[in-house]
Amino acid sequence: MDTGYSKWRKLDNAALAFPLVTGKNDTRVFRFYCQLKEEVNGEILQAALDQTMEKYPLFQAVLRKGLFWFYLEHRDIRAVVKPETEPPCSRLYIPDKKSLLFQVSYDKNRINFEVFHALTDGTGAMHFLQELVQDYLILAHPQADLPQIEHAEEITHGDKEEDSFSQYYSSDIPKDKEKKKAAVKLKGEKLVHSDMHVTEVALSVKDIHRKARSCGVSITVLLTAMMLCSIREEIPKNQQKRPVALMIPVNLRNYFPSQSMTNFFGWIEVGYIFSDETTFEDVLLSVKKQFEEELVKEKIAMHMSGYVRIEKNPFVRAVPLEIKKYFLMIGANLGSRSITAVYSNIGIIRLPEEYKEYIQHFGIFASTNSLQMCSCSYGDEMVLGFTSKIPNDSIQRNFQRMLGEENVSHRELKNEFPGYGEKHRLEKKENQKVIQTFSFLCLAIAVICGMINFMMAGVLNWFWFAGAGCACAWLVVNVAYFKRRNILKNLTWQLLIITILCVLWDHFTGWKGWSIDFVFPFGTLTVLGSIPVIAGVSHLETEEYLYYLLQAAMIGCIPVILIWTGIVHYTLPSVLCTGISFLTLAGMFIFQKKDTLREFRKKLRM
Repeated sequence: MDTGYSKWRKLDNAALAFPLVTGKNDTRVFRFYCQLKEEVNGEILQAALDQTMEKYPLFQAVLRKGLFWFYLEHRDIRAVVKPETEPPCSRLYIPDKKSLLFQVSYDKNRINFEVFHALTDGTGAMHFLQELVQDYLILAHPQADLPQIEHAEEITHGDKEEDSFSQYYSSDIPKDKEKKKAAVKLKGEKLVHSDMHVTEVALSVKDIHRKARSCGVSITVLLTAMMLCSIREEIPKNQQKRPVALMIPVNLRNYFPSQSMTNFFGWIEVGYIFSDETTFEDVLLSVKKQFEEELVKEKIAMHMSGYVRIEKNPFVRAVPLEIKKYFLMIGANLGSRSITAVYSNIGIIRLPEEYKEYIQHFGIFASTNSLQMCSCSYGDEMVLGFTSKIPNDSIQRNFQRMLGEENVSHRELKNEFPGYGEKHRLEKKENQKVIQTFSFLCLAIAVICGMINFMMAGVLNWFWFAGAGCACAWLVVNVAYFKRRNILKNLTWQLLIITILCVLWDHFTGWKGWSIDFVFPFGTLTVLGSIPVIAGVSHLETEEYLYYLLQAAMIGCIPVILIWTGIVHYTLPSVLCTGISFLTLAGMFIFQKKDTLREFRKKLRM
């Protein structure tokens, strides 16, 4: 079925670094959930998800790696609802794994929507969850005649997947020359992801709005000031010359007309340098002033254009991703020097009045490498979601104490996450034992060979061959293990590594040429012949195997160069390899020209 969406699209500017900086301890996943007043039916939720996906096919995508940038590619993978079993905000993007970048799960009364940040931002996730909850409740209560969510205007497919960063970028906007001060860092050994603290606090919207109004500020300004003061109480004296600073994500749709469901956010940094005489009112006034100065369209546009200007730099675009990633990671680390923690306010979630009978509240929280607070509100309840990798929860306690001091009624929500804790860690350790055991066996065999060689001969002569053999076996198996999620990529890596290892063995044992004459051409032909077989058995889509077939065929043409230079002595295997590879390339461009050229464009997009 033609959805009107592109088969593939580049990552938006905000998402470019997410695949590179994500890892087992900072997954860059956030959870948006809805707590119902009734237990969730998994079968009905699956039917609702199927309906919602018809409106959001752009989310039916996997992340793939090009030569210069990552990109998203549409896949006919059904989104499947699962009971909640993993720790909150568990890793969704795993390199080489063909999987969607979001997960819908449920536990008791809670519907969870977890998403990798490269796919969408908080606004896009909120719209998706609203639709999902609507579809679920309509199916679960057909007799209630619940109304559909009213949309202000019809949003086209192109609107939803628009790269609004590029749309509103202007090279004429001046550069931001402001230098950020290094901020206070929350020190101490960080928890592993499965032990990440999640603290949720529900408070009265009326109370917090009343307090904010009495102070002459917005709710976001008030909560930002409270967060800064809560952190300040845990900062040692020797760090108080530095500012305590929060990163505040900003929804750019409020400044530029965009209906995009991809990422379209920027951020401002709000901080304060505390002293012994600092009062809460001082912090509040300073934060209010910083918000007023930063949240103007001119400054927002300047910051946004600064991000995009780096992406569009010809030199940056031309650098291969394998090299570029190190600079992006360094840039991300340097950028975080001016930030202590993050506060993200998603805003108000609106559904027709009839839905209040079934919904208790909405909540949101995100994975973090340090400390983050997220907030959203529904009806008269605002839920603050704190996530922390810091072993103690003093900052969260400070924040709740301040709410009480300001007469804001609140309560801490009871968290029950089925995937929390020890069980998950034990499962991960079991998965690592195989490769750890193999590594030890390789080392043990090498050492035993060395001992036997020395005891028998008094010197180490053949031990070096045994040790080199063990090292080669260890390298090949390790690459196979770490690339196991993508067997076609694994084949290419194995061809490269085995060829190099054989050339080295050939060289150090007195060059006979067998590595080039036989191993390389026959190895290439094996890979070339294996790809169509694997693609057929695994029912792979054209996009999943075409690039690897193209890659193998191009490698298979290298022997003609070796023949021409006189390096190859026994030419028959090389001639066969070159001929078959050339015919494969010709066939791809004759019979699958459109798909082949599209793969070139995707992989080579700068």
